[in-house]
Amino acid sequence: MCLILIAWRVHPNYPLVVAANRDEFYQRPSAAAARWSEDPRVLAGRDLEAGGTWLGVRDEGRFAAVTNVREPAMAKGVRSRGHLTRDFLLGDRTPGGFAKDAEGGLYSGFNLLLADQAELWYLSNRDGDPRPQGPGLYGLSNRLLDTPWPKLVSAKARFAEALASLPGKDAMFNILADPETAPDQTLPSTGVALEWERLLSAIFVQSDRYGTRASTVLTRDRHGAIQWEERRFGPGGQPME
Repeated sequence: MCLILIAWRVHPNYPLVVAANRDEFYQRPSAAAARWSEDPRVLAGRDLEAGGTWLGVRDEGRFAAVTNVREPAMAKGVRSRGHLTRDFLLGDRTPGGFAKDAEGGLYSGFNLLLADQAELWYLSNRDGDPRPQGPGLYGLSNRLLDTPWPKLVSAKARFAEALASLPGKDAMFNILADPETAPDQTLPSTGVALEWERLLSAIFVQSDRYGTRASTVLTRDRHGAIQWEERRFGPGGQPME
């Protein structure tokens, strides 16, 4: 997952609103969002290579999402980052308890958002101790929470405006579908080639080998009801279903 926008206790009717894009190589096998056989309360996609997930929710409001930290020169972790989200969704630890006990050294760089109906926590193994988050708008790409990369700054501002359109989701999906890249002078330097920095600067990433494979809009209303809509894409950003 390479872009997550989250509104936590901002909207009067929807205490949790999430709009997210998952970017990945097309050759990596994955399954669309579905109920999990090991716990039908869980609704999430599935990474079929390592068995984890990038984003998911459980019926009573348990939520988790992860992004990687872009650091190509660093050694790879021994566990898949998607196991963090998987283990939280299948377990019963509080967000704070899970975050404090996570063994961050086993993973490549990650950002993790964990929530239930009571609290939202952020954890990164590149950003000190885990910490709870108060009501507000938050964004993650492939650095740290709210790092002001051009696409995240733009997406957050538009996301704040789109909250007024709920329960409609078209405005959220319009943000997630934006393929515009950032000017070279505004690009971060993360250790990848300039061609890749340009490609990855778009909210909606599209190429023949790597790109946005799923766009998800998720809401939980004040009564606890969850709505989830997912759109999937193939090489070149072509819609799949």
